[in-house]
Amino acid sequence: MKTVTRTSPAVRGKPIVDPESVEHDKLRFPDFSDLLARLRFSTSDGRIWLDDQRMLLIHAKSLGTLRREMIEALGIDVARGFMTRMGYHAGVHDAQMARKVRSRTSLRDMFVVGPQMHCLEGIGISEPVRLEFDVARGQHYGEFIWTSQVEDEEHMRHFPIGSEPACWMQIGYASGFSTEFMGRQVLYREVECQSMRHSACRIVGKLVEEWGEEGIEDLRYMMPETLTQHPALPGGRPASTVGRPVEDDGQKSGPVGISPSYAAALHMVKRVAPTQATVLFLGESGVGKEVFARNLHRLSNRSDKPFVAINCAAIPEQLIESELFGVERGAFSGAMQSRPGRFERADGGTLFLDEIGTLSAIAQGKLLRVLQEGEVERLGDTCTRQVDVRVIAATNVDLREEVRAGRFREDLFFRLNVFPIRISPLRERREDIPLLMTHFLTKFNRLHGRHLTGFTQRAVDAMLSYDWPGNVREIENVIERGAILAPENGAIDSPHLFTSGEQFGEQRFEVGREGRLVASDPASLVSGPDQACEFDRVSRGVNNLLLGDGNECENVSLDEIETLLLKRAVERAGGNIAAAARLLGITRPQMVYRLKSRGIVHDGD
Repeated sequence: MKTVTRTSPAVRGKPIVDPESVEHDKLRFPDFSDLLARLRFSTSDGRIWLDDQRMLLIHAKSLGTLRREMIEALGIDVARGFMTRMGYHAGVHDAQMARKVRSRTSLRDMFVVGPQMHCLEGIGISEPVRLEFDVARGQHYGEFIWTSQVEDEEHMRHFPIGSEPACWMQIGYASGFSTEFMGRQVLYREVECQSMRHSACRIVGKLVEEWGEEGIEDLRYMMPETLTQHPALPGGRPASTVGRPVEDDGQKSGPVGISPSYAAALHMVKRVAPTQATVLFLGESGVGKEVFARNLHRLSNRSDKPFVAINCAAIPEQLIESELFGVERGAFSGAMQSRPGRFERADGGTLFLDEIGTLSAIAQGKLLRVLQEGEVERLGDTCTRQVDVRVIAATNVDLREEVRAGRFREDLFFRLNVFPIRISPLRERREDIPLLMTHFLTKFNRLHGRHLTGFTQRAVDAMLSYDWPGNVREIENVIERGAILAPENGAIDSPHLFTSGEQFGEQRFEVGREGRLVASDPASLVSGPDQACEFDRVSRGVNNLLLGDGNECENVSLDEIETLLLKRAVERAGGNIAAAARLLGITRPQMVYRLKSRGIVHDGD
């Protein structure tokens, strides 16, 4: 698809940019280092600046709490209006900044400042699907996919899955940004939303008149005078009763987490547990599908009956049928006695079938019959046995794709897919990582008889920076490794955790000494602990001595200070001894002498 964008020199009397035409085949965002350069943290006066606009860092949970209280106190319409207009004004300001930051770039690169700010400001990821606009002719169509939306996460923290979109503030932002950019009223509407159980949010933007009656209805949330008369939902239902979470029954939950996606999955479990419906857990390997399945069983009216689990992938294909349905004596070579299968052992209770996508075609057919008829037939038997079993299945593969490929029966898929629940991977719910760290540390302290005090800050940063391809299972193994390697009565450091070549792929940004965001490599968090500890100890001692910081001075010798300075100078100079000497204001021979006298290895210039 090719998109051509044009503009005139002025819109609403405001200078935009010189007229230009841009033709592009792919919707790709430019590098946003120019936006990062506009973000400054000033520790001298406590201000954060984005270009010439003062910014504010707030806790996402605080925003979620404010949103909930606004809904309960003012009604959902009024709360939505406040949040929408808040986002609208933010979008207007960012559009004005976009003209300055990218005044010499294409109009398209200027426009996508909005989606890029969506990411930079911590709201989530915005991916373009289709973007066409012509400022001179007043034409606009935009379609974007949003993921990791903070508004959805905070909404689902307090309210269950609903039937209305919840990204009010960001819909206002997209509308305000586009309206300021186009010089005409543009309205974005959310046609799919994660808070409505969609996998991602999808927004579509057009000129407001092109939306018809739908546009007029949504536009009223951007006009404050239209909302004061609607303190409650249509029908007189108070907003405080809308979307309240189901009260916890006090039963201890098996899974560990506090993230919105975790809470949404747990809410789905609680809703389906009292029923007899078949449940299908979806998610990557290691996300904890069996833990959620056991929790569902505990919350069901079958909790006093057996919970039987079987990993279909771990049983040889020739034995899976006998394991599931049982076997009669003499049914095949080696069958010396009759024994019941997992279905019979789970009679009255719950059977958990993990990795169900690996079942053979024959086993799939027999499983379908059990689900349809409620009876099993042992291998080598001539009669059937009635069983009362609730089936919970789990898979880490896309069963729909397996059906299309002919590897999984379509009728069985529909039987299993009565109530699907997706368990998000750990990289999408990083809020759960600190809680999991504490949980597993307590477990392994008790299991291995250790007395570890916790984790260093560097270990916490490294854990939060890693993507965890193995999910909860991997984090459990890593913490057990750390519990073994860490010194007794000490804290677990990052080098105790990441010892198997784990790769940190995501680059992050941190505040530099000049108050700007600078690139940071997460892999540096797992470097050896000795040098980092040495640096911290010496720095602390120097600060205590020179600045009077701290209650007492640490014992740091002049030789230790000079050794650290030499090492750091060589590192900063990239191993160039002459350059390192210039950094310290000494000659190269003096530098070489000091390095050799302290046994610091160097490779020369």
